Amino acid sequence: MDASTDDGRIRTGTVWTATAHAFTAIVGSGILALPWSVAQLGWILGPFFLVFFAAVTYYIAILLCDCYRTPDPVKGRRNYTYMDAVRALLGPKHVFISGMMQYSMLWGIMIGFTITTAISIATMKRSTCFHEKGPNAKCGVSGNSYMLAFGALEILLSQFPNLEKVTFLSVIATLTSLAYALIALCLSIVKFSSHQYEAKGTIMVAMAGKGLATSTKVWQVFQALGNIAFSYTYSMLLVEIQDTLKSPPAENKAMKRVTLYAIGGTALFYTSLGCMGYVAFGADVPGNFLTGFYKPLWLVDIANLAVIIHLIVGYQVFAQTIFAINEKWLAATCQAPASFFNKIYTIRFQCKQNYSFQFTPSRLLLRTGFVVFTTLVAMLFPFFNAILGLLGSISFWPLTVYFPLNMYMVQAKIKRGNSTWIMFQVLSLLCLMVTLVSAVGSVADILEHLKHAQLFHIDL
Repeated sequence: MDASTDDGRIRTGTVWTATAHAFTAIVGSGILALPWSVAQLGWILGPFFLVFFAAVTYYIAILLCDCYRTPDPVKGRRNYTYMDAVRALLGPKHVFISGMMQYSMLWGIMIGFTITTAISIATMKRSTCFHEKGPNAKCGVSGNSYMLAFGALEILLSQFPNLEKVTFLSVIATLTSLAYALIALCLSIVKFSSHQYEAKGTIMVAMAGKGLATSTKVWQVFQALGNIAFSYTYSMLLVEIQDTLKSPPAENKAMKRVTLYAIGGTALFYTSLGCMGYVAFGADVPGNFLTGFYKPLWLVDIANLAVIIHLIVGYQVFAQTIFAINEKWLAATCQAPASFFNKIYTIRFQCKQNYSFQFTPSRLLLRTGFVVFTTLVAMLFPFFNAILGLLGSISFWPLTVYFPLNMYMVQAKIKRGNSTWIMFQVLSLLCLMVTLVSAVGSVADILEHLKHAQLFHIDL
């Protein structure tokens, strides 16, 4: 069987559709925390690490593009998922660890998206209340109802069959992420100009946070380092995105262009927003950058609405990856593929144009159940964003650095002890150190959140 059709699936993705998926995978609401991260690191280390981690992520992602097909990067057999690539190049013993980390991270991001969306909606409602009733008004808002509404919407969107079919959602996510990033950038420029272009901040590390103990400031520096590294996370979805590309041109060449566009554009936005936010607020920059602005209310609300839309549609890029692996496993283990649960049913809608919706009972039930469970966990642990920071920190080194570098060394037949092998080991060691210090900072953040957290309670 020809490798281009080894699974019988017709791929229609292009460089531009894959770039939309890549932007959605990289850029999350975490972009709004980058000015805070720069503030913890200061003017020298902050911008340096924004550029450094962009370069590291780009370099390793370029290597991973050549691991989509094995043993030949152009004509070899496809690896449909990140775990397939690990299995083909590193062997089955590595699959369990990589799979647990990858899908735990993806699921964690989905929970984080659920919580952050509810917080963003509640923030919009509360700011409108303050605007109408005055700054001293009682404007308490609960986020639980917004989580339920978010979950209901995601149940509908989850019925799209696969990642290729949600390309338009990735385009929307890309546009909305650019929208709120640009608005935040413009608002910070206006704030900077309002104090006579006096640049705030310091070149020193651990100077942010008035009245905080020195140890707390150090933990925040560690956490900031992890935030920047995790904000470029891309490798864990690269293979799945590459699997949507049609051929020719060769998928590895096309994906390298996608990686350049996605990481290059992301790095430009991250550096601009991180630095401008710091120069505008200095050490007082808030953790969620948008909460530092109250006027003009309409523009801040548009930015928050863009964040909400981005999270709603970005959720599906991560969810579809989990759905795909679960349904692939189900299809491989089910002995009756034509049974009621796996039979394809079609519903036709009579409109000006004929529309049809295809589904299987297994997809309808399993995906719905998964989204419901994810929403319940988000409601149960409203401080999960702190836990997500820990998941991101401990997953950064193995998923973004260790496995991709080792897969490429097997694919390219790089011998142990030569100059390339030594360079890879040094790079891996540096990133391992970032993972360890970030994990320490994240644990300290979780312990702080646990002092004030309440289950099923996300009041603002």
